[in-house]
Amino acid sequence: MAEVITKNPISITEGALKQLQRIRDEKNVPANYGLRIGVKGGGCSGFSYILGFDEKKEIDDSFEIQGFNVFMEKAHGIYLIGMEIDWVEGLNNRGFTFTNPNATDTCGCGTSFSA
Repeated sequence: MAEVITKNPISITEGALKQLQRIRDEKNVPANYGLRIGVKGGGCSGFSYILGFDEKKEIDDSFEIQGFNVFMEKAHGIYLIGMEIDWVEGLNNRGFTFTNPNATDTCGCGTSFSA
């Protein structure tokens, strides 16, 4: 069983939490699902972010942010620790943004990075 992290490795702003709650409610996400945050290979800079609702897996660390169970593969922590997820709603951009101190380069769209 994966151990539970006592200090949150990432932060989520109130605006992002509000949007995540809206999505969870609108999509009728099952109660046993949590918010999955991670990375995958691809995107214009090498890695892209994963953000969605999923079941906990054996390889996950878990923590809680404002009532959300958050799941993250242990191996992804090196790329994500200290990251902030926000929600932006403007004329030219609307969606989740990722501010990642581990990224050495970020693409123009802000959804992929290199480390």
